[in-house]
Amino acid sequence: MKILNRIEELLIAFFIAGATLVIFAAVVHRFLASWNVPLIQDIALKLDMSWAQELCIIMFVWMAKFGAAYGVRTGIHVGVDVLINRLSEQKRRHFVLFGLFAGALFTGIVAVLGIRFVWENGAHYAFMNAMGQVTEGMFPGPTTPDLEWQTWVVYSAIPLGSALMCFRFLQVAYIFAHTGELPHHDHSHVEGLDEIPPEDEFHPHELHAAHPGTTSGRK
Repeated sequence: MKILNRIEELLIAFFIAGATLVIFAAVVHRFLASWNVPLIQDIALKLDMSWAQELCIIMFVWMAKFGAAYGVRTGIHVGVDVLINRLSEQKRRHFVLFGLFAGALFTGIVAVLGIRFVWENGAHYAFMNAMGQVTEGMFPGPTTPDLEWQTWVVYSAIPLGSALMCFRFLQVAYIFAHTGELPHHDHSHVEGLDEIPPEDEFHPHELHAAHPGTTSGRK
């Protein structure tokens, strides 16, 4: 399970970092192409960056699908649970499990429909061709306008991300059924910012440096 969590986090980080770098490169290219400096402008105009926008859209879509699954696992999705928390413990338990299983059912349906959509969109041709079967007369599927990638590869984010999200809903439901705990994320917490220790944990010199004009009260 830790390996799956790690892969999920690495994929999200890769797509975010990659899209950021591509956007930065596209902005710099556009600036240099419009810069009235002969040599630099000529080099920039020879570079084709028309694919950058399409690639960024694809990477953000993949990031969003896997990020949604990460959100279920860590509890960072926003939810309104004021009424549910006012119920008795048993009724709250039933409502929470119902919501988790409903989420698993929905994402599971999307995953199944996504697999069918990807298969009919050209994946069947790619798999049959890879296995050496006859594909003569079969439509290989459409491609993206700029990158000319097979669209079934791009659309694979739908079944993969939805299937992972369905698994995360079932995982959270299993943990909640056995422990009664849900993943919780403190939105006010700033990563890397530790809490300030009580004053009695400060050394007298550190306390005086943090609050000039005060004394530690120790002799």
